[in-house]
Order: sequence, then structure tokens, then C-alpha cells
Amino acid sequence: MKAAPTKAERKTVREFVKKAMLAPQNAKAEGKSQLTAVLLSFFLGALGIDRFYLGYTGIGILKLLTLGVFGILALIDFIRILIGDLKPKNGEYAKKL
Repeated sequence: MKAAPTKAERKTVREFVKKAMLAPQNAKAEGKSQLTAVLLSFFLGALGIDRFYLGYTGIGILKLLTLGVFGILALIDFIRILIGDLKPKNGEYAKKL
């Protein structure tokens, strides 16, 4: 049988969870630049590189396997990033156009 966690261990776990919960709110999109996203979308959007950069791995894989869903999604993503509608998964851009 396992021994019950000590009071110090429970306190350490609570502090760790508290920090983990606050980390995404304090981070400002990890320094993502809108200009970088626009350039990646323009040149490599059909390969999904722009979505990987913004943190949307699933859609990035879809675009990679379908060549940007035959170019349509690549064009839509380029326009959405350019006007600022498509943002990083964790919040806002650190640097905007």
C-alpha cells in the first residue's frame, strides 16, 4: 500500500497546479508575430506551416496532407491572418502589423 502524501507534498502539488493554471494567461502568445504569420501563410500556407506556427497542429496536418485543402483554405487563412481575425491559439500577437 502507498503511504498518504505528506502535508508538504500536498502543498508543493497545489503550488505547481496554481502556477500551471496561471501560465497561459500570463504568456503573451509566446512572442508570435503577425508579420511572420502572414509571410508563412503567403509562401508556405498550402503546407500548413502558418497553422503550425500559430499553434493549430490539427488543421496544420490537414492542410499539409491536402495542400491547403486544394488552395482554398490556404487563401482563407492568408486573408484572416492579414486582417487579424486568425490569432495564435494562446491569445494575441506579441507584434502586430
